[in-house]
Amino acid sequence: MSRHTPLYEVHQSLGATLVDFAGWLMPLRYGSESAEHTTVRTAAGLFDLSHMGEVFVTGPEAGAALDYALVGEPGALQPGRARYTMICAPDGGVLDDLIVYRLAAEEFLVVPNAANADRVAGELIKRAAPYQAEVTDRSGEYALVAVQGPRAQELLATLTDADLPGLGYYTGLPGVVAGVQALIARTGYTGEDGFELFVANADAVPVWNALTEAGARPVGLSARDTLRLEAGMPLYGNELTADRTPFDAGLGRVVKFDKKGDFVGKTALAARQSPPERLVGLVARGRRVPRHGYAVVDEAGTVVGEVTSGAPSPSLGKPIAMAYVAAAVPENGGLAVDIRGTREPVDVVDLPFYRRKK
Repeated sequence: MSRHTPLYEVHQSLGATLVDFAGWLMPLRYGSESAEHTTVRTAAGLFDLSHMGEVFVTGPEAGAALDYALVGEPGALQPGRARYTMICAPDGGVLDDLIVYRLAAEEFLVVPNAANADRVAGELIKRAAPYQAEVTDRSGEYALVAVQGPRAQELLATLTDADLPGLGYYTGLPGVVAGVQALIARTGYTGEDGFELFVANADAVPVWNALTEAGARPVGLSARDTLRLEAGMPLYGNELTADRTPFDAGLGRVVKFDKKGDFVGKTALAARQSPPERLVGLVARGRRVPRHGYAVVDEAGTVVGEVTSGAPSPSLGKPIAMAYVAAAVPENGGLAVDIRGTREPVDVVDLPFYRRKK
């Protein structure tokens, strides 16, 4: 049976199309997917992300424990800062991509994806055991509401006295939003400016209602997917899997080989820095959409890769996709995607497809 977020009844009242996602009943859309997408690109969209996990790591060696458990170096963060990172298996395969917030000298918040929250918490408990650190999965206590788009700061500023202009990208601070305590983080998964607000479950509905009254418009998972795809952001289960390393996805920069001490997956990752495939962007020349799992072929019809994510792009007005292709394939190699037996020509482009104007 699917779990409900604290905002479930709000989504029902708004007439959202609800679907199971990672064991949670979540809003796919409230109306037009393209309209919701455009709202985030031009104004401010409101997301329920309460299915995400919240795992706290505390203690005098919390930083050292995370440095060992993850491929990044959370222990080097200053309080109030955040970092995108990954947790890998000993063979280098990605178990999840994460955001880690350093809340205080001896307190970190790790935010895993919903589908992987239990696994990540379990791995952190195991990997932190030799350290003076305690891992506590508090995912059931928190709701996560995000406001994203060029008007996000303007609208949120009407509900808080926090110094939003002074809050840099990938930073977070405690504050009061709509009269309730929150962790205000300048992070997101849309390619736009925006904020993610961690609040107690009981405060989710008041914060959501205050943001809608301020002018933010609800956005479902479907538009969230096209937004992150345009921004070239990977999705676990598509671009990232336990069979892939950060280097496969072109994200080798998150692996910090020069940090002090060992970390899980270090030896394997050092040997897998030149993967046989690379992640690329594809733009279709026609109107048919390359979808997840479709084969990428060369001019001779030989399969040279596979689409990991694909959708119509409201911003570009064309179908787009991300795909893994053989490293030896030329940058402009006359590629096509096999869509139900028909070769549909595509152009290879650099990621991301969309970059916001600053």
